[in-house]
Amino acid sequence: MTGRTRIKICGLTRDADLQAAIHCGVDAIGLVFHPASPRYLQPRAAARLRAQVPAFVSTVALFANARAADVQQVIATVRPDILQFHGEEPETFCTSFGMPYIKAFRVGAPGQHDAAALARTCSRYASASAWLFDSYSPAYGGSGLKFDLALLSAVPSAPGARAIVLSGGLTPDNVAAGLAACAPYAVDVSSGVESAPGIKDEHKIHQFVQAVMQADLQSRVSRSRTVRDHTLQSSRSSS
Repeated sequence: MTGRTRIKICGLTRDADLQAAIHCGVDAIGLVFHPASPRYLQPRAAARLRAQVPAFVSTVALFANARAADVQQVIATVRPDILQFHGEEPETFCTSFGMPYIKAFRVGAPGQHDAAALARTCSRYASASAWLFDSYSPAYGGSGLKFDLALLSAVPSAPGARAIVLSGGLTPDNVAAGLAACAPYAVDVSSGVESAPGIKDEHKIHQFVQAVMQADLQSRVSRSRTVRDHTLQSSRSSS
């Protein structure tokens, strides 16, 4: 794990929710451009939210099997920092916009049903800035479903391995266990901090961020103790 786990809140639709996420110190916010999602935003509405995002907080635009023209419209109107592709887009499509992108994988989908198959699929996207892992559902994210984290076991050693973003059913109550299980670079939450689809809960956002920060702190303390114990053991062995 890195020194600090990055946090993305996805599926924001309201000014108040955006401000709550920023106030809690998140690293990125996600805007959804998949029309079937209850969190879908028209580009102009998304541009109004994006204009409120301060420096050093990244804006991520999420698509699922979108047309190139629709992606280009969002880029021109919203000016996101990063694109996120959540469907079956080939790598050539993802790279064609000349922007950093995150490739999402729905763990358990056809071709991603076991650890080895998932790692092979991921390796096709070595150009991505990160690999995001979500649960398999027809909704392309935001389902609140969890997946077996053991399926990620081969991902860190996959050819061209990228930073891991953990998603899929995360909540303030279980995110610490997810961090302990796979030590991701970042976590991505949507339904786990909502009171209704597309409606975020400020208290839940705060709880989620605090849970991640506390887990990071405990991890640093544990590593420090391990280093200290190793140093003491080495010193005793040499004396």
